[in-house]
Amino acid sequence: MKDVITDVGEKLKAREYKLTPRRESILRVLLENKDKHLSAEEVYNLVKEKAPDVGLATVYRTLELFSDFDIIHSMDFGDGRKRYEYGDSEATGHHHHHVICLKCGKIFEVAEDLLEDLELRVSRDLDFEVVNHQLKIFGYCKNCRA
Repeated sequence: MKDVITDVGEKLKAREYKLTPRRESILRVLLENKDKHLSAEEVYNLVKEKAPDVGLATVYRTLELFSDFDIIHSMDFGDGRKRYEYGDSEATGHHHHHVICLKCGKIFEVAEDLLEDLELRVSRDLDFEVVNHQLKIFGYCKNCRA
């Protein structure tokens, strides 16, 4: 985790921003919850446990800053709330894909890159430079179908 925090600090510094203690607290929450897709309010509640002086507005601004710098990704799973997860698409090449249950809201991740062939066809047939993609599949998990 220390290496990631150092890397993020350098990424911010390169563009004349600082990794303040509050920003670092928010980053730590995201890193500690890599397997979750947290809303800004959920990030705020987790940050408040360790850094009670951090306000909700600071969390929103920091999440947008981290998103702009490609430190985290924001997604909308159809519930009207942005969700955030740590991940650098420059390092991974692509986001992973998501399967979302419409009843309970549970989110499953699909690690395979299922769209490489489609990207190649789009690039070739439309003379289009694809830089990334995102796939969300909506349905019902086995528990909600029961």
